[in-house]
Amino acid sequence: MARVAGIDIPREKRIVISLTYLYGVGKTTAQEILSKANVSEDTRVRDLTEDELNSIREVVDQYKVEGDLRREIRLNIKRLTEIGSYRGIRHRRGLPLRGQKTKNNSRTRKGPRRTVANKRK
Repeated sequence: MARVAGIDIPREKRIVISLTYLYGVGKTTAQEILSKANVSEDTRVRDLTEDELNSIREVVDQYKVEGDLRREIRLNIKRLTEIGSYRGIRHRRGLPLRGQKTKNNSRTRKGPRRTVANKRK
């Protein structure tokens, strides 16, 4: 397996898809990385030369991915909760942040249904 930004990326997939295994890299960002590194998107990871892999690593280092990005997002959420903003309060209560209705939906954010005294048949 090839390692990029501390993550093992799958060998059998195309490089443009394998790069999306990095946290913070989607398909568009992966395409940008490969164009900057002058590597074809159709190349399989197992067929990459060491020079191509090093150029990809250098370009990925310019982006904020994995641990740094996770840390930044966590700090942003912590800042919102500490200043008591609307979004911070929604984060604290585990409710949707972006104006969605909560009467019927939003089970993903709210978790499984709980009834009064948690006694549901």
